[in-house]
Amino acid sequence: MSADRRDPREEQVRRMLDGPHPALPPDLAAQAVRHGGRRLRLRRAAQRTAGWLLALVLVAFLVWVGVEQPWATEPAQVTPPLEGW
Repeated sequence: MSADRRDPREEQVRRMLDGPHPALPPDLAAQAVRHGGRRLRLRRAAQRTAGWLLALVLVAFLVWVGVEQPWATEPAQVTPPLEGW
């Protein structure tokens, strides 16, 4: 493809990429490390909290099942009690 047939948008992008780049703050890497460390600590704390909550829900469910025994059925009353004879 010859130079005169290039897309004008492509030329504009090439000029932008070849031009002067903005100056970065000198402590950019340190800021990124602090921010990443903070996010990692928050993620770990959230996962730990979710794990504890899941464990508590499981224990509560097991206690409820042990006390209520939902699988056991009440005895069927076939005939009404004999009262007043």
